[in-house]
Amino acid sequence: MKVLVTGTAGFIGNALALKLLARGDEVIGIDNLNDYYDVNLKKARLARATAHKNFTDVRASLEDREAITAVFRQHQPQRVVNLAAQAGVRYSIENPHVYVESNVVGFLNILEGCRHHGVEHLVYASTSSVYGANTNMPFSVHHNVDHPVSLYAATKKANELMAHTYSHLYGLRTTGLRFFTVYGPWGRPDMALFMFTKNILEGKPINVFNHGQHKRDFTYIDDIVEGVVRTLDHLPQPNPDWSGDAPDSATSHAPYRLYNIGNNQPVELMRYIEVLEQCLGKKAEKNMLPLQQGDVPATYADIDALVQDVGFKPDTPIEQGIENFVRWYKDYYRA
Repeated sequence: MKVLVTGTAGFIGNALALKLLARGDEVIGIDNLNDYYDVNLKKARLARATAHKNFTDVRASLEDREAITAVFRQHQPQRVVNLAAQAGVRYSIENPHVYVESNVVGFLNILEGCRHHGVEHLVYASTSSVYGANTNMPFSVHHNVDHPVSLYAATKKANELMAHTYSHLYGLRTTGLRFFTVYGPWGRPDMALFMFTKNILEGKPINVFNHGQHKRDFTYIDDIVEGVVRTLDHLPQPNPDWSGDAPDSATSHAPYRLYNIGNNQPVELMRYIEVLEQCLGKKAEKNMLPLQQGDVPATYADIDALVQDVGFKPDTPIEQGIENFVRWYKDYYRA
């Protein structure tokens, strides 16, 4: 297939592009190489894809309507995976306008491109952050998610609503994926595992929020990518049993679906740090801090819908995933 992937210099987008190229797909990759974090890391990721003859590299921002329209017009992709976004819960509190421009306006441009150019299926990244103030666990795609606690989460919830509107109005097949705390080699420097590893190796203290009582459904990058590919290949159908009298949040009378992609095994942050210390052979000095604004104490994915529809269950244990990350980190940074 010819697949348009946005965010191909990013953590998940780059890994997905490589997976699609390896199986023979043609990939049109969009990224703006912004400086939210180390641009050199983004360039190093991107170089892994640009070396492939079936990869086309496009430099553009999602919020640039003319540029995105031109990409769809020129390349006519069959399917689209939208992974480009302004990420980060904490950063969204400091820079709210950036999130609306990239995650809302940018996503509208993707939807319009799909609508006007006959795209068969749009898969897009949502986030476990949409569960917000929910405490009923495990988090299910069938639960109501109307109480976000960060603007980042609110923009991703908006994406789900916008996608449903286009599925309803234009029959565009859309699938939203709620990712749960992704980690692994080539990860983002603003995420906990990356920052912990850097500081521990440099003999600096690490900030442990919520006094280490966080629980996260840490999900390894290869499991995330496998889930994206499985759902990309699975065209969503209208749910014949859907009813407006008792509406199901995850399905619709339109060709629309939502899935969680998580490890389905929450791990306490202190255990995560303990495994990292073992892999590094070095103890961490810890600054124990309270829960940060916009953060949630726990995440836990119900993945029944994912297993039922595409037959996939993420299962990489943190012991293996963290070991793989540490090996990559030491090699990449000569640490």
